[in-house]
Amino acid sequence: MDLGLDGKVAWVHGASAGLGRASALALAREGAAVAVSARRADALDDVVRAVEEGGGRALAVPLDVTDAGAIGSAHERVRDGLGEVDVLVANAGGPPAGGFADFDDDALHAAFELTTASAWRLTNAVLPAMRARRSGCLVYLTSSTTKEVVPALLLSNMMRAAVVGMMKTLSKELGPDGVRALCVAPGRVDTDRVRALDDTVARRTGRTPDDVKTESVGRIPLGRYGEPAEFGDVVAFLASERASYVTGVTVVVDGGMINGLLS
Repeated sequence: MDLGLDGKVAWVHGASAGLGRASALALAREGAAVAVSARRADALDDVVRAVEEGGGRALAVPLDVTDAGAIGSAHERVRDGLGEVDVLVANAGGPPAGGFADFDDDALHAAFELTTASAWRLTNAVLPAMRARRSGCLVYLTSSTTKEVVPALLLSNMMRAAVVGMMKTLSKELGPDGVRALCVAPGRVDTDRVRALDDTVARRTGRTPDDVKTESVGRIPLGRYGEPAEFGDVVAFLASERASYVTGVTVVVDGGMINGLLS
């Protein structure tokens, strides 16, 4: 199937590893030129090499998405190097695990800047050109916690839900302009983030990380953690012309784990 991404420009964040990297590689395989951003410049260079070895085009644009003043200049580098952005994949590392009593105002503000404000600011950077061209897709990587909260992930539950609220509102506002907005929510996908969360739960409960993983797998109908590439393929499809009538939704990629009827 031709996804219609050939010649498009995608700007993928948190692209140095995990779900962001997998999304960038999937978009590149389908013909999109990809700008990849994250704080670790060396890791971005590895992603660029992987794209180029597959015959694609990529540009490394190091960026800390909590630095509001740096987003505009990073966007200029993307436009100068590849052209206007057709697909934004907004993604950042998750806030730390913990419950209400574990955090103070500083932690709350830091989580907001990392997860919610970054999505807002990245959108603000690319949206004027999308509206002017009457085309584009805004993809926000969130979490299955937006469908079924996890008690030990208070900050993620809060901040990612806010991103979903923004996405849903944008889908209403931008539909007449030909711009789509949606979220893609991973469940238990085998990334450094999920392994770190399993380690945290293991320490809190006096178990081993393997025991925690086994318990999690027991709640997944497909019987395993997902692979990042499986998630990236979903992102590429949803960002493509083949999904041109999909907007305003959160697509959960979780192996069937979430129980909610509206997931």
